Amino acid sequence: MPKNKIAVVTGGSRGLGKDMAINIAKKGIDVIITYHSNKSAADKVVAEIGNMGRLAYALQLDTANINSFDEFFSQLSTYLKTETAQEKFDFLINNAGTGIYQPFIETTEEQFDEMVNVHFKGVYFLTQKALPYLNDGSRIINISSGLTRFTFPNSSAYAPAKAAVEVFTRYLAKELAHRKITANVVAPGAVATDFGGGENKTNEQKRKAVTAATALGRVGEPDDIGGVVAFLCTEDARWINGQRIEASGGILL
Repeated sequence: MPKNKIAVVTGGSRGLGKDMAINIAKKGIDVIITYHSNKSAADKVVAEIGNMGRLAYALQLDTANINSFDEFFSQLSTYLKTETAQEKFDFLINNAGTGIYQPFIETTEEQFDEMVNVHFKGVYFLTQKALPYLNDGSRIINISSGLTRFTFPNSSAYAPAKAAVEVFTRYLAKELAHRKITANVVAPGAVATDFGGGENKTNEQKRKAVTAATALGRVGEPDDIGGVVAFLCTEDARWINGQRIEASGGILL
């Protein structure tokens, strides 16, 4: 009897990550999510996925703290062996992140370092540490941003860190090809979540600007993104590799 596929979604307790985790579970895939500090929110996602008949589990992880990665994978390995009778997983979705909206002229070195550590350095080394636990033929999906293609003011630290991840993803696709591991990027446009202080939910001036610039005439919602990530975890997406897929409703075309 074939074993169930397993996905790890970082930052899966809320926002886009939560929607990704739920949509992946709908594809018949078991899910492990990580959370930074909000365990109760993570537990709710685990319960929701469990009610769908899929295995789910939550682990605490600070993706900016590279020194914690060995312990994280030790805990992950223990869970896999004891609860799934497997030693490896099949999909790594690097979604966890934070945002700042700060003019370039006011951005501090501390803020800059936070963006690089969370969105690039953390993704780089978490993926490196994950390789022994990934099955051959698995998928890596990195989450970027529409802001690598177009510009809205006040994201001069965040967007370049995401751009670095996009270049990194192409290198992953090339260098992991011998293991038949694919790597792709999903780049959401403006989505109404709590990310970055909830600007895309509450800043009406920005929402109007985004709506006016978007072909489909609205700000994105989390469930506009989760299905795209879930699709990349299916057999139908097996020939997509080294690509950037923007899910933005056609903003600034």
